[in-house]
Amino acid sequence: MTIRRIASFFIFSVAALLAIGLVMLYSASMTQKGEAFLIKQAIFAAVGIAACFAAAAIDYRWLRKLVWPGLIISCLLLVWTWRMEKEVNGATRWIFFEQLGGFSFQSSELAKIVVVAMLAHYACLYRDRMKEFKRGILIPGLLAACPLALVLAGKDFGTTMLLGLVVLLMLFVAGVRLGHLIPLGIGAVVFIGALLMRNENRSTRIDAWLHPEKHMRTGAHQQIQSVYAIGSGGVTGVGLGSGRQKTGFIPEHHTDFIFSIIAEEFGLIATLGLLATYGLLCWCGLSIAWRASDLFGQLLVIGLVFLIGVQVFINVGVATMVLPNKGLSLPFISYGGSNLVMLLASAGLILSVARRATDKPLVVAAPLDDNPFTALPRPA
Repeated sequence: MTIRRIASFFIFSVAALLAIGLVMLYSASMTQKGEAFLIKQAIFAAVGIAACFAAAAIDYRWLRKLVWPGLIISCLLLVWTWRMEKEVNGATRWIFFEQLGGFSFQSSELAKIVVVAMLAHYACLYRDRMKEFKRGILIPGLLAACPLALVLAGKDFGTTMLLGLVVLLMLFVAGVRLGHLIPLGIGAVVFIGALLMRNENRSTRIDAWLHPEKHMRTGAHQQIQSVYAIGSGGVTGVGLGSGRQKTGFIPEHHTDFIFSIIAEEFGLIATLGLLATYGLLCWCGLSIAWRASDLFGQLLVIGLVFLIGVQVFINVGVATMVLPNKGLSLPFISYGGSNLVMLLASAGLILSVARRATDKPLVVAAPLDDNPFTALPRPA
């Protein structure tokens, strides 16, 4: 398949998800906020589409010159968020602009893209030394730890775990030895687990996930109602706008649990189609990465696709009660301006890489040696 056709499928996937999001956001909020969320989300979508076109038009390789200033700026924004902003739902995630009608910006959304670009740039600089402990683990780990620690300081455990997992995946693809990476991953899991156990709100969420019968009206309420909504939708759903769980049973039905509203109103067939659309988007992204013209573009696209794919996995896992509640939105669909704009900007960067890609795969992306991922043959 040609790179032009792959890029076309990618654009179709993003556009389809965005359209589904606008329709479902109106349906999810029609009994409470009416068209208010839809109007705001449409404005965010317009800004995001403009950012997507701008990102697709530029040469993505210019990002390499902005990596270090971007890392500093994102860390400063995270410090401001942590120290100066108010706590909402147990975390300090947003910078509020009261003079702009209550507009808010989630600084961790910018940090996600910056960290991915930084790791891609770093791996290009030291591609032949990524198997060394110092160059492959210690230095990039410390660089990524700066924004991760600041996100964690704001008690945003969900974003911390998402970004931390993406960092590990990118280092793995870049050629880091598994013997170095596995202890780092285990240490991170133990550290985050210890912090979760010491945080009453998060430890209650985990207990509610493990023992939902004890928290049916408290910590497990939303997830239980989400499962009810998915089950009541059956195979074909109850019809657009006819769902009942959005009438107050699921408080976050327009953000973290919008997947359950889709399942209730459109049923199993539609939710499988939705997941297939995400799968198509990720496949197109990885196909663009394999055909990128340079290593930086390849790793940049892989990191951005991981961000989207892992977030989808976590959101759907929470909605189906496979995972404890994490507070992560469903990409391109859930209500939220910062997330939507940054996602569309990421899509633009992927298209920028696609514009300079070829129909032939990149011959060597990283030192092969004993890394089973980079040793896989590139698709033709």
